[in-house]
Amino acid sequence: MDPKIAVFAVGSFWSGEAAFGCIPGVARRRVGSCGGSKQSPEYRNIGDHAESGRLLLIEIFVQIGSRALRAAARRVPTQVFGQGPDVGEQYRSIIFTQNEDEAFLATVSKEREQAKRPYTMVATEIEPLETFYPAELEHQKFELRRRPLLLQLFGELAEEDFVRSSAAARFNGMCPAPVTKELDSKVSQFMRHRQNLSLLF
Repeated sequence: MDPKIAVFAVGSFWSGEAAFGCIPGVARRRVGSCGGSKQSPEYRNIGDHAESGRLLLIEIFVQIGSRALRAAARRVPTQVFGQGPDVGEQYRSIIFTQNEDEAFLATVSKEREQAKRPYTMVATEIEPLETFYPAELEHQKFELRRRPLLLQLFGELAEEDFVRSSAAARFNGMCPAPVTKELDSKVSQFMRHRQNLSLLF
């Protein structure tokens, strides 16, 4: 299957990029803004755009679309003016579509997600994709950039190669606090078992 581009807005693009970082079928990720009328928006002046993530997919759209809806629903499905603690129009949840087939699949995905929660409204919007504006480089792989020791693993890469790197995207997906806490727990368990095994020999 040929790779294709998909764009989603699921709240803060920092956490959104990290959330997609470990999903099989997503080869590359880049954050930016989309869905508004302002020309050349910037992080500090995003206008009416939504913080978004552009994904290079090697998996069918409906599967990734369903995951985007679940990512949005895990936050606050009834929240229209933001997502969770991030309040503002730029944090709204959107699936951007590029043709009628994608719009249909996105609608089906949203309806299925809505059927699971009959007493709340899934606020995710479905809009045609227009221009995607990449964010400044310092916002790409943001969670990974906050961890200098891990970042050293990519020290030889040029900045653009780092942003495009699938490996960097995977590491970025492992960096948010809830994930690192779980990983630390697994590593601690392993180390305890290792010490116990060493006593047998």
